[in-house]
Amino acid sequence: MRAVVIARPGGPEVLEAREVEDPPAPGEGEVLLEVAAAGVNRADTVQRMGRYPPPAGASPYPGLECSGTILALGPNVPSRWDVGDKVCALLSGGGYAEKVVVPAGQLLPIPEGVSLTDAAGLAEVACTVWSTVFMISHLSPGESFLIHGGSSGIGTFAIQIAKHLGIKVFVTAGSQEKLAACKDLGADVCINYKTEDFVERVKQETNGKGVDVILDNIGGSYLQRNLNSLGVDGRLFIIGFQGGVVAEVNLQAVLARRLTIQAAGLRSRSPVNKAQIVSEVEKNVWPAIAAGKVKPVIYKTFPLSEAAEAHRLMEASTHIGKILLLP
Repeated sequence: MRAVVIARPGGPEVLEAREVEDPPAPGEGEVLLEVAAAGVNRADTVQRMGRYPPPAGASPYPGLECSGTILALGPNVPSRWDVGDKVCALLSGGGYAEKVVVPAGQLLPIPEGVSLTDAAGLAEVACTVWSTVFMISHLSPGESFLIHGGSSGIGTFAIQIAKHLGIKVFVTAGSQEKLAACKDLGADVCINYKTEDFVERVKQETNGKGVDVILDNIGGSYLQRNLNSLGVDGRLFIIGFQGGVVAEVNLQAVLARRLTIQAAGLRSRSPVNKAQIVSEVEKNVWPAIAAGKVKPVIYKTFPLSEAAEAHRLMEASTHIGKILLLP
């Protein structure tokens, strides 16, 4: 099969589409997929630089989500799945390829009204957002929610599912075009972080109270400002460190307003844990997609051979929504 290989740690140019061996036959509870499309995620760019190695036993090729068709079943795969089924999948790696093996617990049916290609951009964002701010932070109808990077794949999904559930949505983004896209998806308060202080704006819009939950991909450089933006019993959920991992912080607010700081990744979780998340996503998110309340936002697709271009676009951060690779 063809797959994208990270020739050595480095910039986008180290990604090479090559002929490689097929994946091993699917094992216990696993299926083999023929990949129709794969989502590109920021984590893939970090892996490419050598800073995010795949978990033990995972495919060496990048790609944390895909859509495709089941080619073969391993032993003891649940009876709901059959050869020929169209699915999307949460992966530990290996999406940038023509075929990939995945535990059946990480499969989702293609939601009604979504194309097989576009469905490749759903698994990672839906599982990330649902497992963090909903399953752990318990973001609830009537609360307020600040999303940093509102125009990203994660952001565009989070805006839609939160609005669908009756939550007031605040976003930050770095251009008027991105903010307009967030507004179109339903964001209530759109803040240009390059020209405005998001803490001040959040305070203004909440009568000084602050928001209930923040989903943050920046980390260190935003930590103090995030804490200052939260209201009583507020929860900060960190899913990325684009602004570094170290910060000096005044903890006074944490104690005074009973704040909670949470963080989690998805890739390193156990298959059992991932299956639990996928099941919750199918139950809670898939009906909203089928009803047209949440749609995948796809910015651009590239052939597998142009994975380097896809990474350049991801790192330039000019995109709105998801970037996909097509084998």
